[in-house]
Amino acid sequence: MDFVGKPNRILQGEITVPGDKSISHRALMIGSLSQGLTQIDNFLSGQDCLATLKAMQQMGVRIDQPSLECLHIHGQGLHSLTAPSEPIDCANAGTMMRLIAGLLAAQPFNSVLIGDDSLQNRPMERITYPLSLMGANITGVKRDNKIYAPLSIKGSSLHGIRYELPVESAQIKSCLLLAGLFAKELTQIVEKGECRDHTERMLSAFGSDIVNQANHITLKPGKALQAQHIIIPGDFSSAAFFIGAASMQMGATLMLKAVGVNERRIGFLHMLNSMGAKITLHHLRYFNNEPVADIEVKGARLQGINVPLQWVVSAMDEFPMLFVVAACAKGETTIRGVSELRVKESDRIASMCQGLRSLGIAVKELPDGVIICGGSLQGGVVDSFGDHRVAMALLMASWMANDTITVKNCDNINTSFPNFSECAAQLGLEISKVQD
Repeated sequence: MDFVGKPNRILQGEITVPGDKSISHRALMIGSLSQGLTQIDNFLSGQDCLATLKAMQQMGVRIDQPSLECLHIHGQGLHSLTAPSEPIDCANAGTMMRLIAGLLAAQPFNSVLIGDDSLQNRPMERITYPLSLMGANITGVKRDNKIYAPLSIKGSSLHGIRYELPVESAQIKSCLLLAGLFAKELTQIVEKGECRDHTERMLSAFGSDIVNQANHITLKPGKALQAQHIIIPGDFSSAAFFIGAASMQMGATLMLKAVGVNERRIGFLHMLNSMGAKITLHHLRYFNNEPVADIEVKGARLQGINVPLQWVVSAMDEFPMLFVVAACAKGETTIRGVSELRVKESDRIASMCQGLRSLGIAVKELPDGVIICGGSLQGGVVDSFGDHRVAMALLMASWMANDTITVKNCDNINTSFPNFSECAAQLGLEISKVQD
């Protein structure tokens, strides 16, 4: 499916973005392991999270969905899951596959995790290795000294470990914490930096015995999880497309309501502010241990920067949009230390560099980043390579281009932001399907 973006006015308005994808996955899994009725409001009903919903139902969890964004999970406790009758399809959801593998490794049954072509080309040894140290039995497809899905998991009795994360990865950390719920001893994880901590916050909200002191996380197993009423904040990664688009348009005004502003997620805001953006947070409050705020953005003249490394991990999903912002800023923007982008749904460094070049922007691709020379965006036809974040970032570029931009292969936008086109239209960008 190909989309074309046609702005009909400067970005202006107020919207509410869908629920956070990362938190929706975690609330579903942890709620399914709790005792009692867990209600989840503002659940993200995108394809990725719906795959997690189906997986938990496959393992015997009763989940009702009274509305698109509300779930009622009838949890029966930590040890209530049953064997699925067929492989669990993670579709395009890397977060789901890596997290649920930890949960499945400790079950008294065997299981298989599969995914689409994109997911089956994303490395999985980063979770299979530490899980094996806990006693897990997981095999996958070996290729080029790496392990890929499908993953075959033989349920095993796990023991706790002390593990130092080799990279700053919330997915590895979360996988081991979910496995640690079933381990015989303490699970201790040492972080190199500060990656996302949604799993720790969610486990704490459900009553788990978990402590995080100076990036040393300790989980004591055995404590029953208690059902909760969970309200999912708006997804900052979805909001970022419109925050970036508003920041680079003089005269733009934007208000985003009830967005998650966890400090480990908002490196993108720090980057934009250092470029000269006008962004203000209002009405700070908490949803189940997660900080939430209303975000106000006013257009400004932005200046290119050298992106500080300390902000990289907390902005990994937002880099495609930062590439677009940098293309519209004055001067050069240098981004380094983002080689992780090469193993996302696409090679996001290569995908965005190709797209920006097609739109008339000078870029220099580096092994771990890019140098972008701000200029004038032209219209044209670009390819998202089936990557939802690349697709949305390139469509946002339409607001600043001198002609229409057609973005190819946009189907996967539905994995994370099913009403993206509607939100864009509210703010002044018409996104339409290209007719064959």
